[in-house]
Amino acid sequence: MKMKWKHSMWSFVLLLPVLAVLLLFFGYIFQEKVLFPATSGIDRTPASPPFNWAYEEVFLEVGGEKTHGWFIPLEEAGKTVLFSHGNAGNIAGRLESIQLLRSMGFSVFAYDYGGYGLSTGRPSEQRICADVEAAWNYLTVDRGISPAEIVLFGRSLGGAATAYLASNVVPAAVILESTFTSLPGVVRDMPLGKFPSKGIRHQFPTLERVRDIHAPLLVVHSKEDTLIPFKHGQAIFEAANTPKEFLEIRGDHNMGFVQSMDDYVAGWKRFFETI
Repeated sequence: MKMKWKHSMWSFVLLLPVLAVLLLFFGYIFQEKVLFPATSGIDRTPASPPFNWAYEEVFLEVGGEKTHGWFIPLEEAGKTVLFSHGNAGNIAGRLESIQLLRSMGFSVFAYDYGGYGLSTGRPSEQRICADVEAAWNYLTVDRGISPAEIVLFGRSLGGAATAYLASNVVPAAVILESTFTSLPGVVRDMPLGKFPSKGIRHQFPTLERVRDIHAPLLVVHSKEDTLIPFKHGQAIFEAANTPKEFLEIRGDHNMGFVQSMDDYVAGWKRFFETI
């Protein structure tokens, strides 16, 4: 009995490297499914109750595909926020975030990356960068909004898209919330360690790009964020040019801004008062 137990244990130990290789293989092959868990259904719009907002539906040409967005004006708005959302779902799930932005006095343009919502094609780093560029061109060229009246705001993956755009244009301000230094950097902070990060096809080098941002910057992050560790926000802030502000919030990665609502809104207000 003892010999059988030892044999089983050694078989399991020898199997572990094989399982690890298989896990990494499938993780590499299917990483887009993990990185970009998009949903295609739009189950509500800005006109849906309880929002009942007037809005314009927009489809932008991006590399032979269509990028879908909503322009939601606010009467007497001070500025327009170009909102880049996180990696899951689509813009239909961001109406509460848009409502918060409107409550702070902003018109909003929210859009979906390729493969999300009604946007055609497939998501990738290249496509997401092209999507946010198209959104900027829509606001500045098609709508004729001055860059000085546009705030670039990105949450999580959207922060990486925002950093890319902000390194190439000069808006009124940039806000990066719960954003990572790079995608491989996030993977290196996971339990599997450094090896798997070498197989990440999408880099999103936010830390490098933030050095080329020349607009007032607000970095928002929570110490309780277990998905994108707090040190990512700190590193982005330290690498950034002035003027810059850091807003520390409480709560988890997805709901920190809700769990810290009073401090969160006050932090936005202070930032815009300083600039």
